[in-house]
Amino acid sequence: MKKLLLPIAYLYSIVLFFRHKLYDWGILSSKSFNIPIICVGNLALGGTGKTPHIEYLIRFLSNDYRVAVLSRGYGRKSKGFVLATPDKIHDDIGDEPMQYLQKFDNITVAVDENRVEGVEFLLKSDTPPDIILLDDAYQHRRIKAGYNILLTDFHNIYGRDFLIPAGYLRDIKYAAKRADAIIVTKTPRVLSPYIKQDIEKKIKPKSHQKVLYSYLEFQDFMPLNEEYSKIELIESKNVLLFCGIANPYPLEDHLKRSYPNLTSIYFKDHHQFDKEDIKKILNTYENIFGKHKIIVTTEKDAMRLIDSKYFYMFNNVPLFVLPIKICFHENDEICFNNEILNYVRKNS
Repeated sequence: MKKLLLPIAYLYSIVLFFRHKLYDWGILSSKSFNIPIICVGNLALGGTGKTPHIEYLIRFLSNDYRVAVLSRGYGRKSKGFVLATPDKIHDDIGDEPMQYLQKFDNITVAVDENRVEGVEFLLKSDTPPDIILLDDAYQHRRIKAGYNILLTDFHNIYGRDFLIPAGYLRDIKYAAKRADAIIVTKTPRVLSPYIKQDIEKKIKPKSHQKVLYSYLEFQDFMPLNEEYSKIELIESKNVLLFCGIANPYPLEDHLKRSYPNLTSIYFKDHHQFDKEDIKKILNTYENIFGKHKIIVTTEKDAMRLIDSKYFYMFNNVPLFVLPIKICFHENDEICFNNEILNYVRKNS
């Protein structure tokens, strides 16, 4: 089937190539700003770990700088610029901005499908940010970020993938040349130099590009309903995982190491859970044999659930969320931090 779709992908690649060239030649204009702007994005359709990498940057920068995160707000029902405030819900700003808002109280979070206008609104605020992080804006050429971070999944390196509909790339490999740093995400904790060499042969980085490697570190379970605590985790032997994310396999693999009797229910990325979905989850949970069992989901899925009018249906079951953060291999953390700090200091 993929081979049959290659001609369509090829025609699409021609369109994208000329679009990029129009920006490269200055026929289509990109707007830059006199403030450090860091873009985090990918060439794939999703699942490369943009959210935990944005969170890494927030933790690294927010103690010394006023940081703002600007996202499109995928899945929201609002339009235009919306500043994330405690009264906002998922329908107003989307799941990733909700997650940033709830986890960090010392940053500004906003959404706007027009990134240029979004930055302009942020800079006109009473307390304008020192740094703006653009979440998933690599394809938005109308804005010119000062530092571009391109993510690629270790299990699906863009160098050996194809453009949609023949593969999972939403942009052509030519676009990777704009990246200042290329981070290979979701790698194993132990990564040999030979594997790195093989990856870099596929990526073919330019001389100015840093190739770095990160992996996921899963945190402690957190209860989502007040009736249950970590006591449930001590006794539990069976786990039901449900999630609507682009790439659930690293999470499933992690859980299987501690809970071999894992049951999984997958929904599409950014899925909006309705009453029938929750009934399905609860019925599956009830049918799992054994008394000591829990339900687990992701932080991103939790953001779409907690404001749902059906969230009460989970009141009588042990529902937990499993947070994640990213870590860098060996000296890559020092290298990445220095890169970011040097850029910020030169452009502040």
